[in-house]
Amino acid sequence: MDTRIYRHFCMMARALEVVGDRWSLLIVRDLTLGPQRFTDLARGLAEITPATLTNRLRQLEASGVVTRERAGRGREVWYALTEAGADLRPVVEALTLWGVEHALEAPHGGEPVYPIPTMIGTKVWLDRNATPPQPVTWVWRFPADNTYTVRFDGDVWALSRGGAEAVDVVVDATLEAWARFLTTPRASRELGDEVRLVGTSNATGLFMEAFRGALSRR
Repeated sequence: MDTRIYRHFCMMARALEVVGDRWSLLIVRDLTLGPQRFTDLARGLAEITPATLTNRLRQLEASGVVTRERAGRGREVWYALTEAGADLRPVVEALTLWGVEHALEAPHGGEPVYPIPTMIGTKVWLDRNATPPQPVTWVWRFPADNTYTVRFDGDVWALSRGGAEAVDVVVDATLEAWARFLTTPRASRELGDEVRLVGTSNATGLFMEAFRGALSRR
């Protein structure tokens, strides 16, 4: 018997039959910021085996959630979300927000910290807790050329991979240090030696106000 099948009518059950397996939503999560190769996905999913990743990708492709394309004439394959897969972005963010509000813990000893889930958590936290008085662009620079941009356009927050030309604040940090900062109670958040902000005093002050909850939407 297929344990993925719930055998009763429910739209949530139908959805879980497609993306409810272990790893499936995490694969979707890592593709929300753009296409990735098999090796990229494997690198960002701790302890997943190549066989399991292959199986999950095939299931998601068969269900119309993921598509794959070859790059040029080479053998390199890139995986991306279909329109149906992209519609899962709010689900990924809602589950991340639930984790932020109800299961927030700092990284455990020896637990790897990856950039995409950490930055999705950052964006989701800001979306719920911060409304700056003007548009801002903040760039995070992690080791190994992992760069991410979070923008507030005056209405909503958006996250993307890569840098930006006009930047208000640059955050230079290790992933572990930023994860610890993000999981510290907001009133106690201090930068420490492993998180450095580059920007004017007004811009960095606004940044810290946002992450201490002083610009709360509530």
